[in-house]
Amino acid sequence: MSRLFLLVALLLSAVTARADVQVLTSIKPLQLIAAAVEDGVGRPDVLLPPGASPHNFALRPSDVRQVQSVRLLYWIGPDMEGFLPRVLQGRSLPSVAVQELPGLQLRHFVESDHAHEDADEHDHDHRPGTLDAHLWLLPHNARVIAERMAADLSAADPANAARYQANLAAFSERLDALDARLKARVAGVAGKPYFVFHEAFDYFEAAYGLQHAGVFSIAHEVQPGARHVAAMRERLQATGPTCVFSEPPLRPRLAETLSAGLPVKLAELDALGARIEPKVGGYEQLLDALADGLVGCLQSL
Repeated sequence: MSRLFLLVALLLSAVTARADVQVLTSIKPLQLIAAAVEDGVGRPDVLLPPGASPHNFALRPSDVRQVQSVRLLYWIGPDMEGFLPRVLQGRSLPSVAVQELPGLQLRHFVESDHAHEDADEHDHDHRPGTLDAHLWLLPHNARVIAERMAADLSAADPANAARYQANLAAFSERLDALDARLKARVAGVAGKPYFVFHEAFDYFEAAYGLQHAGVFSIAHEVQPGARHVAAMRERLQATGPTCVFSEPPLRPRLAETLSAGLPVKLAELDALGARIEPKVGGYEQLLDALADGLVGCLQSL
């Protein structure tokens, strides 16, 4: 009986230790990275529900309470979650804006020949010179973020520090395999033209030799004027067989208008991984799904 009592006491103390180090991330991709680091110790929470936009999310009172009370908080930064800085002013515990971590490889939006077709209707800032905050789509950056998370968790929960560091090492090895797998997967479609409705994939594209031919940037549920639609259709018609990618959960109503009668295939790319479970391998699944979506559509042309 004494051994059983000791075992129960140890299990209860482990549960208490895990409960003391609560991790909250703003968006699913950060949750997927945290889940890899916390494997076997805890389960990170995420603030935004599936399908919510990090650019203009409206916090509920319960969300505000969670943000202000959770032990460890990770968000991309003010270039992504513009709704968070005001709420974080009331937080006494530290929070990490990962866009500020040293060692990241960061990109900034630039003027190019592939300018936005409807630049006056952005729902967030993609002006030249501003930070491209979709930084999680580069495996190198995921590694840097995981290293910070492992360090923070090890300091907050020394009893499990060895497990966090082992999880970090395993995640790093998986990222090496992921990088090699993605390079091989997309090699056959490099140079094929495609269009997107949201300029969210530049990190992924730059890493794996891809380049969108144009961005049909529109405000959600806003139908642009006939002149803009005609200009977009001309771009598509001149390109020939191509793919146009939107992001879930909603396909812009404009997609069908643009593609009607043209050799254009409509498909989805999910930069946030809304349907992916926060568990080991989740981050890799996110990037594998992007590669599969791109390659699957472009190879079918």
